[in-house]
Amino acid sequence: METYLIPAAFGEAEFIEKRSRFIGRVWPVQTEDEALSHITDMRKKHYDAAHNVYAYILRDGAMRYSDDGEPGGTSGQPTLNVFRAEEITNVCCVITRYFGGTLLGAGGLVRAYSATAKLALDAAGITQMSQWKSFSIGCSYAQFEKVKRLLDSFAAVIESTDYGADISINVLIIEDGALSFQAELTQLSAGSIIAHVTGESFRGVQIR
Repeated sequence: METYLIPAAFGEAEFIEKRSRFIGRVWPVQTEDEALSHITDMRKKHYDAAHNVYAYILRDGAMRYSDDGEPGGTSGQPTLNVFRAEEITNVCCVITRYFGGTLLGAGGLVRAYSATAKLALDAAGITQMSQWKSFSIGCSYAQFEKVKRLLDSFAAVIESTDYGADISINVLIIEDGALSFQAELTQLSAGSIIAHVTGESFRGVQIR
């Protein structure tokens, strides 16, 4: 089953550079029409801004960006590149700039738009869409740190941890790594810890 990354939610952030105000907004989107609707809304809302730069990437292959009057290659492409570098898809980003009276130069614009896009993505968070297996694991307090390190090495998502006479952990692990995880857990604990499968599903799990 394919794994891919999307924004976890709407995110907004602001970046100031030499009195120019950059407002970045990120949305998870499913279609090009949805992306274009967000772009239109921002252009209407910020009609008085110097620029409304945008970029979007969809899983169907659609990928667009606009400098909206900024010098070519200084805004739309750097914004798009932030999401490509993070391998984020089904994403739309609009960065609104209110000019502060000082020219930033090509390098300054690239840095400002890239930084704003990254801040907005950080505010949105990242969700990983994958086939996950859920496990219930019981271990002693003495074993817990070793188990936790193993979970970290598999990028497991800990859903809950209950502390009683022993420790009970409910975790999610991407299906592709599930068998390896079970084998390594058995080896780590000399067979004393068993990871019981409690379910599996294709779902989104926020990883950042």
